[in-house]
Amino acid sequence: MSKFFIHRPVFAGVIAIVIVLAGLVCALLLPVAQYPEIAPPTVLITTTYPGASAETLSRTVAAPIEEQLAGVEKLSFFSSTSSSNGNLQVTATFEPGANVDQAIFEVNNRVQRALPRLPDEVRRNGVLVQKRSFDILLVVSMVSPGNQRDTLFLSNYASINVVDELKRLPGIADVTIFGARDYSMRVWINPEKMARLGITTTEVAAALRAQNAQYAAGRIGTEPAPPGQSIVYTVTAQGRLVEPEEFGEIVVRAAGPAGVLRLKDIARIELGALNYDTSNTLDGQPTIGMATYLQPGANALEVARSVRARMEELKPGFPPGVAYAVPFDTTRFVDASIKEVNKTIFEAALLVLAVVFLFLQTWRATLIPMIAVPVSLIGAFAGLWVAGFSINTLTLFALVLAIGIVVDDAIVVLENVERLMREEKMPPFEAALEAMREVSGAVIAIVLVLCAVFIPVAFLGGIAGALYRQFAVTLSIAVLISGFMALTLTPALCALLMKPGQHESRLFHPFNVGFAWVTRRFLGGVELALKHHWVSLLLFGLVLFLCVFLFLRVPSSFVPSEDQGYIFGNIQLPDGATLERTRALSARVSELAQKHPGVQNVMAINGFDLLGGGNKTNAATMFIPLKSWEVRPDTPAAAVARDLVAQGASLREGLVLAFNPAAIRGLGTSGGFELYLQGRGDADPQRLSRATQGFLEALRKHPQLTGINSFFRPTVPQLRVEVDREKALSMGVPVQDVFDTLQSTMAALYVNDFNKFGRTYRVQMQADAPFRSQPEDLGAVFVRSSLSRDMIPLKSLITTRSVVGPEQIERFNGFVAARVLGSGRPGVSSGEAIRAVEQVAAASLPEGYEIAWSGQAFQEKRTGRQSVIAFVLAIVMVFLILAALYERWLLPFAVVLAVPFAVLGALSFVALRGLENDIYFQIGLVVLIGLAAKNAILIVEFAQQGFLEGKSAVEAAVHAARLRFRPIVMTSLAFVLGVLPLMISTGAGAGARRSMGTGVVGGMLLATFVATLFIPLFFVVVARRRKAR
Repeated sequence: MSKFFIHRPVFAGVIAIVIVLAGLVCALLLPVAQYPEIAPPTVLITTTYPGASAETLSRTVAAPIEEQLAGVEKLSFFSSTSSSNGNLQVTATFEPGANVDQAIFEVNNRVQRALPRLPDEVRRNGVLVQKRSFDILLVVSMVSPGNQRDTLFLSNYASINVVDELKRLPGIADVTIFGARDYSMRVWINPEKMARLGITTTEVAAALRAQNAQYAAGRIGTEPAPPGQSIVYTVTAQGRLVEPEEFGEIVVRAAGPAGVLRLKDIARIELGALNYDTSNTLDGQPTIGMATYLQPGANALEVARSVRARMEELKPGFPPGVAYAVPFDTTRFVDASIKEVNKTIFEAALLVLAVVFLFLQTWRATLIPMIAVPVSLIGAFAGLWVAGFSINTLTLFALVLAIGIVVDDAIVVLENVERLMREEKMPPFEAALEAMREVSGAVIAIVLVLCAVFIPVAFLGGIAGALYRQFAVTLSIAVLISGFMALTLTPALCALLMKPGQHESRLFHPFNVGFAWVTRRFLGGVELALKHHWVSLLLFGLVLFLCVFLFLRVPSSFVPSEDQGYIFGNIQLPDGATLERTRALSARVSELAQKHPGVQNVMAINGFDLLGGGNKTNAATMFIPLKSWEVRPDTPAAAVARDLVAQGASLREGLVLAFNPAAIRGLGTSGGFELYLQGRGDADPQRLSRATQGFLEALRKHPQLTGINSFFRPTVPQLRVEVDREKALSMGVPVQDVFDTLQSTMAALYVNDFNKFGRTYRVQMQADAPFRSQPEDLGAVFVRSSLSRDMIPLKSLITTRSVVGPEQIERFNGFVAARVLGSGRPGVSSGEAIRAVEQVAAASLPEGYEIAWSGQAFQEKRTGRQSVIAFVLAIVMVFLILAALYERWLLPFAVVLAVPFAVLGALSFVALRGLENDIYFQIGLVVLIGLAAKNAILIVEFAQQGFLEGKSAVEAAVHAARLRFRPIVMTSLAFVLGVLPLMISTGAGAGARRSMGTGVVGGMLLATFVATLFIPLFFVVVARRRKAR
């Protein structure tokens, strides 16, 4: 094939141009994202049961739904959160890669099975099953400069006029409003007036249902009609009411002591909010936040730009006193990290070019890889488009490493042509033909080996598989194109561009003298290793031992924590604290955060608990975007979080936490670990609380763990109501009436609906605030006796006592559970922290209690085995490919035994820098298998050729080492310098780049300067005479 293209260089050029054009077109079409779609698909089931306690919700709603979920295909785990404000959330997490639409369909079917067993009020409110997205793109806040508009107006203006506009933008999956205050017709009843006038809540609700309804009144004159009917009339009647004044005119009682009794006589009616559970502020000012979610496969940067552009278009139409801001934008990190990687690619290309020029010492020779390498890199984008991938951190990492790898193929060909021209005095054309005869086999072997390493890895499952796949496929595509170019374009360019003659100039003389000295030392080392082969093999045994030793010593983790440009804050007040107290503390914390030099904005959601989950009056959550990385080079996000926690410690009103988000969105909330302590045999919250406190104490004593917290506290002040059933029935009061009355006064009773602004909103009835503020108010409500028709106060039928109970109950995989959060101390990896927790659990948990991992820790435990599978699979594939190529079973060992040197180098460098064995490092190890094997192939291929030509094994090995040392050092140095910018990178996403770069640089240096001393020895050990291939 090479001969064909050497004779037809234009044909080779045309193919290269077509590949480049295809790559450029596809690069414009590819979506841009931080990570590929790797977060496990999650389905959310939500419903409400107004007035129900957390325990009631857990038993009567969560349990029946969860019973049906068991056995759903590809379901990893499920959890539920029942809150005392009547909200229930069940989260079903599926295997990575599962079809989320299929998952929603299956979960919805299971929920339908559970519906008949749910309380009537829950069925009336509806059970919603929807896809849960973690991929928040940005948050758009509606604000009112000068506080001219309240949050009720801002929320409804946003939902009516803005949300749908944003949802229609290409690439937007969903838009949700934080702390939404949808309109609701609030009927605030006065129980005292109702008691005096002899009216019950049941009668008020019945009047509302009857007089706020849509009726079809029919038509006049429809067929069959009497002869002569000349016109048809449609009969309309007043249907649903609209204004509060219209609701006030509803007749509750037509005849009574004081005549007609209307709703306005016993209630205050206003257009209010559906609920008042949360309130938002931005930098201390009231706001409404709209979270926009990205569609799978959409270009994050483009969609973010289109959201900002649409908001600018809508801005002129905003009413006076309404403006918008974008306080939280995740694309800042995506944009910054991709720019950093692009910068790294540019730096890597320059360094590779410098190495090539240093070794080849002529601009003509340097021009050849300059032409060949971009073809492979740009062509890889076409492969990404075909594979359905995006431009993300992993695919760009693959391209950085590809620079060093693909230049190798060009150098191998180029260096051999140049050597033949120099040593054999061949003209360029003949030298190109002869060089390709010698190295075609090696080039094909290298391409096959590299693909054999990467392609099997692409078939691994889970999150690790998704991360590996992006990397492996990208690199394989670049390597395949590079191999094709090395067999077609590179030799054609060599024949065209190379000129015979001595190239050495005085500028390069010192380098050539130095390299000649290094080569002599190297050959001396090879001969020494061959001479004292037993000592050498013992040293190799020591290398293997050190590999195992370091592998056990270097701490493991899933992914390194990153400075993503924002942190989360969490505020916890004492149990039962009101939203007013929470708002006051949140305002003080916001003020402290805004004074920090690294903080840009502070968005607080009062009444929402990010860590514990759900809405709670005694909790607040903060999104704290930081200033850009350039402005705060010495203040990472973790340092800002530590500063805020230290400042928050001085506030006595509550607990203030600040933490980094999880490195991969959708894998837990915080950057540490997350687990559930399950009460397997006992669902009593008080006993679970005691077991949890004992477990937390034991965890806090462990020297490797820090930040241990659980927000499961069944100690919230509650009032327990006991109905005297015998007395109630004897007085003619059904027990059902007692509870209905409590629900419609102390909780918000959903009566029916009304229409306004083209939307449908709820009508809700509840006692006005002064009549439900004290425990005594429970008994101040009246019910009617069916026997005497007298009004009876509830205090004569019920007894109340103060108790403590849970504000929120969580269940995990069907068992009542307490969520525990924590992390390893600085210098302790996530893998070590997980092992420490498991040891403490085994030693301290009472019988009947177990731990279950969730979030990032759950994925990390599953990933550990997959990395080992990937590594073993890669080595086995290299061996099998080489055995097939050489038609030998022993010869591949000479190549495969070079791998431990690369592994030792990688582990040593990572250990020296205090980094961890995370997934990026493991991806780097897989790359090193291919690269270490590539170096060995270059020596073994030439040694085998010499051996088959009649040389002894030792002569063939030494000759091959001399011939291939220069191209090996040249290609390896090009690769190492290409990856060096990754190793020393800073800024956005630097954690991942440093992890991968450090391992690969260390491994490649040892594979180049130490392994090459041993490869000739390995060849001599396994070489056997046989008929030539």
